[in-house]
Amino acid sequence: MRFLHLLRPFIALIPEVTPPDRRVQFKEKLLWTAITLFIFLVCSQIPMYGIMSSDSSDPFYWLRMILASNRGTLMEQGITPIITSGMIMQLLAGAGIIEVDYSLKEDRALFSGAQKLFGMIIAIGQATVTVWNGVYGDPKEIGAGICILLILQLFISSVIVIMLDELLQKGYGLGSGITLFIATNVCESIIWRAFSPTTYNTGKGTEFEGAVIAFFHLLFTRNDKFKALKEALYRSNLPNVTNLLATILIFAIVIYLQGFRIEIPVKSNKVRGQQGSYPIKLFYTSNMPIMLQSALTSNLFLLSQMLYNRFKGNFFVRLLGVWTNYEGSNQQFASGGLAYYMSSPRSLSAALRDPIHLVVYVAFMLITCALLSKAWIEVSGSSPRDVATQLKEQQLVMRGHRDTSMYKELKKIIPLAASVGGLLIGALTIFADLLGAIGSGTGILLAVTTIYQYFEYFVKENNDQTSGENIFF
Repeated sequence: MRFLHLLRPFIALIPEVTPPDRRVQFKEKLLWTAITLFIFLVCSQIPMYGIMSSDSSDPFYWLRMILASNRGTLMEQGITPIITSGMIMQLLAGAGIIEVDYSLKEDRALFSGAQKLFGMIIAIGQATVTVWNGVYGDPKEIGAGICILLILQLFISSVIVIMLDELLQKGYGLGSGITLFIATNVCESIIWRAFSPTTYNTGKGTEFEGAVIAFFHLLFTRNDKFKALKEALYRSNLPNVTNLLATILIFAIVIYLQGFRIEIPVKSNKVRGQQGSYPIKLFYTSNMPIMLQSALTSNLFLLSQMLYNRFKGNFFVRLLGVWTNYEGSNQQFASGGLAYYMSSPRSLSAALRDPIHLVVYVAFMLITCALLSKAWIEVSGSSPRDVATQLKEQQLVMRGHRDTSMYKELKKIIPLAASVGGLLIGALTIFADLLGAIGSGTGILLAVTTIYQYFEYFVKENNDQTSGENIFF
């Protein structure tokens, strides 16, 4: 009796999206994708009932961008339950702790059901911890009834997100809900900070939050145009034009690097004359290295902040991280300990003032992204051995090589591509953070790689996957 078989009775009770019984047309997929996105955006704006206070430091500040969450709304947890359960299940399966035969339809269904089951367990567990820690107000003042209601709202909204993701994954829409929601959240943040009409009194007069609107407002209202231009380019309290230009630059660099790949020539053993290529991209593991790295460090920051607020005098807690409010705001940031050296410098000037912090942070980012990228190919079914097996099953072989030597050739290329790609992802994240790009380096990379994947998917769907001289994978 395997572990997945033990979960079968519980998986049968979970709501499920039935796979389509016909081929879903491209226009229908676009429609379902738009509906899914609309539901997500609406839930991101609906506040939860029963919140007494939201002025405290946000414990999920580090997770918001990469997990498509919005504080105080039904999307408080975002895609946290899905991505956490997915990573845990993939790691367990890759390590051989859970036995899964992906060639069997039953095993694939059980594995998917187990991911949903653990996602729901994580959702209700995280909701309980969040409410118990007083994120929405002191539980004693709120009362047991409101606490239970808050937990139910968080749990039900997480189930909705899980079902929306499954709707797209089953073939009704395009791509996956996880990547779609992340990209949407990041793009929404960038657009809002660029064109937000919200005004603030900064002591120098009224200023707009949006960098573009503020640029024109300052030029038209200030008498000294040079100072107005300098203020619009470099203001530190609100988004500025330099931040926006840095964001555009990172977008352009990532899109440019997406085109780098190695084309491995292959031919069919089944159909004579049929040839093609197997592309190995520079970003072989896509955005997974930065997602894994961000999820791990963000959870560490969350734990460190919660422990520091309760046990400030403990030596080991302070060694893990010291947290202080930034510029009089309620939000806490690491100012010492391990968490400080694992977090990005807040600006280029701050990095130059503390070069040791910069060096440690750069080394940490580059090493972890490269190692996580290389490790991910082993647990995600994209290792050299897995690719060689897939090609053999399709009766394809590398031109000029035998079946037995195909694995050796792939082993020379794929791990190197994964490591270099992860290293570049980490370097671009550091570069974007130091330049002050809007949406953080992590968020921008996740958004760009996701948008590019959707672009490739659109091209593939529109071309209707032609067969002939070229073989695409």
